[in-house]
Amino acid sequence: MADLRLPASAHEHWRPSASLQNIAARAALLGRVRHFFASAGMLEVETPILSRSGVTDPALASLATRASLAGYGANQPLYLHTSPEFAMKRLLAAGAGPIYQICKVFRDDERGRFHHPEFTMLEWYRPGWDYDRLMDEVTDVTKAALERPEMRVERISYRRLFLDGLDLDPWHASDSDLRETARQADIPDAGRLELDRDGWLDLLLTQCLEPHLGRDCMTFVYDYPPSQAALARIRPGEHPVAERFELYIEGLELANGFRELSDVSEQHARFQSDLSKRRSLGRPTPPLDEHFLAALQAGLPECAGVALGLDRLLMIATGADHIDAVLAFPVERA
Repeated sequence: MADLRLPASAHEHWRPSASLQNIAARAALLGRVRHFFASAGMLEVETPILSRSGVTDPALASLATRASLAGYGANQPLYLHTSPEFAMKRLLAAGAGPIYQICKVFRDDERGRFHHPEFTMLEWYRPGWDYDRLMDEVTDVTKAALERPEMRVERISYRRLFLDGLDLDPWHASDSDLRETARQADIPDAGRLELDRDGWLDLLLTQCLEPHLGRDCMTFVYDYPPSQAALARIRPGEHPVAERFELYIEGLELANGFRELSDVSEQHARFQSDLSKRRSLGRPTPPLDEHFLAALQAGLPECAGVALGLDRLLMIATGADHIDAVLAFPVERA
């Protein structure tokens, strides 16, 4: 055999990082998920990975590419989607009914034990449902995917989680209270960090509370602060809440769901607020998804939707302690 004088890295990295057993486990898990939704009468859809618009969420970063397309513009980027959400909601507005999708999504600046810039997402929408009913279905999907029908389930509100875990009311605590709680919890550099209110709440959640969630069970955290609504509706009251939930198993966040916002004016205002924050942070400000806004204006049905990370779910199913153990070829071997 001829010596092609390949670089050492090629000889080291041509093999998959996932075992063949875990590669087979992925196929089996995908099969169970698709069987669940087929049995429920839901339509599997496929939407584009590339879009003229990028994500506005200040916490996320889009990957971009360029293409030579007649009539598009010589130097206009195309963004790889961070979620199929906007395109799927356009289908909902067009009358598609209950739909789901399994697809690759892309997020820049994300790499670590539980993060990879390209990952597999399951996303689905239920017209006419509220987010409480959707939590029930997320429970059923997860149990079916993991083949753990007896898995225990618990639910706790975001406010109750902070009150019980940190003796702190996230609706009323001052920024200095949040900083002092982080300092007393021995979070590194807490005394020197400069964060906004949601930054402190997120730091306390991820460092102090998340590790204890979903131990030998599924834990749903629901009713988030309005400032963390993302694309969820806000329910008024003494303590207004965003009708949003997240699912945790073994301290790992797996899913993020909403009772979906359908008011186009409110959505546009949130986009503008996101872009303003991105500008203040020196981050790119991609164009808004005007097709999505037009779909909202045409009329999005009352619905609830959720996105679930299948690579992380596969980590739970196989007992893997690093995402690379369930990926055939992570980015360093791609």
